[in-house]
Amino acid sequence: MRLIVNGEDLEISHVETIQELLDELRVEPCRVAVEVNLSVIKRADYVAYRLNDGDKVEIVSFVGGG
Repeated sequence: MRLIVNGEDLEISHVETIQELLDELRVEPCRVAVEVNLSVIKRADYVAYRLNDGDKVEIVSFVGGG
């Protein structure tokens, strides 16, 4: 499957869901927000949300500050 993740073209064959993509990229789900094709996906849906070939995925990390 071909995905565009944060503007980078990736070819990943064994990823079907957002959770699997985050696992593959070694990203902790509790520390990011994920958008697919301009729609923000709820964290509770990461396990079930199926990605499709050509999807544009943005993974945004939370940054603390004061």
